[in-house]
Amino acid sequence: MATHVQVPGERRKHDPGVEERNKTGAPKPVPHGTFRSVGLGLITGAADDDPSAIGTYATAGATLGPSFLWTAPVTFPMMFAVVYLSSKLGQVAGQGLFAVIRKHYPRWLLYAALVGVLIGNTIEAGADLGGMAAALNLLVPIPIGWIVVAITITVLALQVWGSYTLIRDIFRWLALALLAYVGSAILAKPELLSVIKGTLIPHIQFNREFLSMLVAVIGTTLSAYLYTWQSNQDVEEDISMGRRRLSDRLGTTKEDLHHSARDIAVGMMFSNLVMYFIILSTAATLFKAGRSDISTAAQAAQALQPLAGKAAGLLFAIGVVGVGFLAVPVMTIGAAYDLCQTFGWKHGLHARPAEAKKFYVAITVFTALAMGMNFLGINPIKALVFAGIVQGFSTPFLMLMIMLITNNRAIMGKWVNGRAINILGWITTAAIFAAAIGLIVVWIR
Repeated sequence: MATHVQVPGERRKHDPGVEERNKTGAPKPVPHGTFRSVGLGLITGAADDDPSAIGTYATAGATLGPSFLWTAPVTFPMMFAVVYLSSKLGQVAGQGLFAVIRKHYPRWLLYAALVGVLIGNTIEAGADLGGMAAALNLLVPIPIGWIVVAITITVLALQVWGSYTLIRDIFRWLALALLAYVGSAILAKPELLSVIKGTLIPHIQFNREFLSMLVAVIGTTLSAYLYTWQSNQDVEEDISMGRRRLSDRLGTTKEDLHHSARDIAVGMMFSNLVMYFIILSTAATLFKAGRSDISTAAQAAQALQPLAGKAAGLLFAIGVVGVGFLAVPVMTIGAAYDLCQTFGWKHGLHARPAEAKKFYVAITVFTALAMGMNFLGINPIKALVFAGIVQGFSTPFLMLMIMLITNNRAIMGKWVNGRAINILGWITTAAIFAAAIGLIVVWIR
């Protein structure tokens, strides 16, 4: 009988071990015509608008006003490029980003990227827990420390005892909490002419305040945890469809990639619109009132109430809490994925805690460290600045790795990048490097 030699990037049409595994009751690989789950891009996009990002966008609107609205549509194609390429990598290689780097690139590069991602993810998760607690404190008069502990226990229980499909479905519903910012912006009653001008005409200022905010927004919008989360989410999706062995997951189909591209475009558009409406709501109120002293999402929610009404402030706070429950697990689970892939440990939300002990211990440790940040007297804003600096160094190189990997035929086979996505990807890579350089310049000055 002729032996089938699999080409990199080709989805196996028949696996000789499938029939044998099916006799034992193991999941049967899903036919390739079956669509992947809808909403994976929505989850990634919503996670990008985490409480720390909301604070950054709110500060941008309060400080620079409607003239900064143009940054939302400009960053949309870059967000799409980052997440789509990460998704394609996960589908074709059948592994997450760090597993691919470990297999094909030097260990020093792998370890350097890991350190940056672990520090950035953990600090940002800690700041997000604090941001959620502060926002909840506006709604429920309970001490913030107690709220932080309660949120952490809830998040950890979901991560450890929830299945991948349960977590995915909960995340899709939590993403809808971000629609609260659309209502918040409408209640702020912005001036139509200034909104149109700010959206369509880029307004660039060559001063420290503007450049610092631009760098912060680009860095927040294209965060490193998006890359690894999306590639791992696609692997988990394959496993949930019965493709448990790496040989089952290798390669993809044109239909799968088209479906992912549409799904990711919708998710990134959703995320981008939320960014737009956050900037708009604070620009129409806080900027107009001269209230630029905003540095967190909770402060923005509190400041909005007397200016745009209690309902606007309430919607803003609800959005912070809802998306926080999505974003924190994305960061801590993402950190655990990266750590386990770096050292070749068994991992994945499809595995039970007893089957992947190191993976679930890592999730617990990262979540506990994030919580502990809120009880050490660490200034959350300074911590986020430090995390931003660390990610400012690691994120550009991760994006560069994604571009090199997705153009490597030994890994991607026939699914290497086409001209259009390559142009967009390299422009995005250049923008991220420019933002990192800008961050260093602003930091030094």
